[in-house]
Amino acid sequence: MYLPRHFAEDDPASLRALMGAFPLAAIVRHGSDGLAADHVPLSYDPASRTLRGHVARANPLWREGASPGGLAVLAIFRAEQAYVSPNWYPAKARTHQAVPTWNYAVVHAHGRLQAVDDAGWLRAFLGQLTARHEATQPQPWELDDAPADYLERMLRAVVGIEISVERLVGKLKLSQNRDAADQAGVLDGLAAQGTPDALAMAARLRARSG
Repeated sequence: MYLPRHFAEDDPASLRALMGAFPLAAIVRHGSDGLAADHVPLSYDPASRTLRGHVARANPLWREGASPGGLAVLAIFRAEQAYVSPNWYPAKARTHQAVPTWNYAVVHAHGRLQAVDDAGWLRAFLGQLTARHEATQPQPWELDDAPADYLERMLRAVVGIEISVERLVGKLKLSQNRDAADQAGVLDGLAAQGTPDALAMAARLRARSG
């Protein structure tokens, strides 16, 4: 990933927060059939520097990760993104030296994927994953809410995966290369757009600027 220094994010807590808030990652690999990507919700454990998830048993990703040493992968987590018009920059009215751009926030996790074809591991992991994502529901769903025989069939249909993370790379492209007046103009432009992505990006810009 092209990464100018002013867009680099090195704070581990910030990277973990982004991965936690946007857990659906694109897992990119160069497998037996060439380049491929799978979209999988992943959970990061900072103590072990491990991403954990699960895929359908029919998915070839886990089989390729069952080879000795695992499979080299890149997991991409993407947060908010928004178009930025040059008309939002006060400087543009003076110099006209401005072009459109795009703001976004991403984390790239480089590592090696291995399969975890273990029923006990999988049930424990899915219980934790479900508890996390159901926490905001009025009546959180639990694994035991499903009939036992149905749940066992569903568990047999998936396989766990673990990615041992070797490197985390963060990029927050949030108009840091513009002066304060232009950054304020970007905030105003995003607010005027009013779309969910634009408002979310505006909130991230404000949080970044303190």
